[in-house]
Amino acid sequence: MTQKRRLGRTDIEITPIGLGTWQLSEGVGFNKYFWPGLLGEAVDGIIKAAVDGGISWFDTAEVYGYGRSERDLSASLVKAGVGTGDVVIATKWWPLFRTSRSIGSTIDTRLGCLSPFPIDLYQIHNPYTFASIPAQMNAMADLVEAGKIRAVGVSNFSANMMRKAHKVLARRGIPLASNQIRYNLLGRGAETNGVLETAKELGITIICYSPLELGLLTGKFHRDPELLRSRPPARRLIMAKRIEATRPIIKVLEDVAEAHGATVSQVALSWLVNFSGDTVVAIPGASKPKHAEESAGAMKVALTREEMERIGHVSHVK
Repeated sequence: MTQKRRLGRTDIEITPIGLGTWQLSEGVGFNKYFWPGLLGEAVDGIIKAAVDGGISWFDTAEVYGYGRSERDLSASLVKAGVGTGDVVIATKWWPLFRTSRSIGSTIDTRLGCLSPFPIDLYQIHNPYTFASIPAQMNAMADLVEAGKIRAVGVSNFSANMMRKAHKVLARRGIPLASNQIRYNLLGRGAETNGVLETAKELGITIICYSPLELGLLTGKFHRDPELLRSRPPARRLIMAKRIEATRPIIKVLEDVAEAHGATVSQVALSWLVNFSGDTVVAIPGASKPKHAEESAGAMKVALTREEMERIGHVSHVK
């Protein structure tokens, strides 16, 4: 069984790999430019594969299909025979053009969409809002004290913003559990902008979204660039220009993967959640059950420190 980690300084325990569910937005709104519209049995298969693979937690958000991802996740977990205490659920409040009062006024809608599952981790989706950080954190603390949520997290916060949020919550006796950021082998800015250092200092978990850079770190597009033609436009545009520039890191990942009987994506994920100790966890997405199964399998890939250093040396720091 995969050893779990504490989520920040809370009493919540999670596996190093969770499942991101942006792809369950049913192709509604801007989400369609990144993911196909997944429905019904397709969603059920993905969630069951994740659970069967040992993944213990799932990350969703209000803006992922305006509740559709939350509802589909909940329904599929029930169909998979998962009980309310069996998994950890994280979701996010969308702050754009809102004030902190919206945090409290919309929480029952979030809980309704996820029913019967509770909200274990509630996150500020990004820092772009009319509300100050103290106002947001106090509104979140009110929800913890009311028993509506278990823990508070943020997303896309800078190191300075993390410190401000941590300080406000600490006054209420509540830890800042996590900061969800883009962090992977092709985007290692967290190592140089103070975010990772601050997380370690304050005991905050870093949750990595896009840990495989929208599929670029699977290596499949390097092997067959024609596969890009079938991807949604935004993903196709982002990846097309980067195929050649990223071949060196893919080659190293392929070499290490072969030595472990693993896949390129499993090695990339294993590096991400182990290189910095227990501070970093990841939430790869999945558009097919085999993707979730493969991501879960990354938790069984034990890289040596020498292998991790080799991978880190060739990857892009930016």
